Amino acid sequence: MARALHLVKGSHAGLVRATVARQLAAGDAVTVIALHGAAVPPLPAGTVLQRVPEDLSYDQLLEAVFASDQVITW
Repeated sequence: MARALHLVKGSHAGLVRATVARQLAAGDAVTVIALHGAAVPPLPAGTVLQRVPEDLSYDQLLEAVFASDQVITW
């Protein structure tokens, strides 16, 4: 099981949702982190959503990046 991290900064709602759904179906652990002010699309069940700086500090964000197998920025 891979750990995928999506950093959402812009608006690519359809692509984010489709990619996350495909990764979850493959059994991956998926986390979406919304950067300050980013709009987050509705996400499939099983997706972990966190926001910077509300839920995570920037130091914790950096740790999450290095702990992930795959990082995708939107």
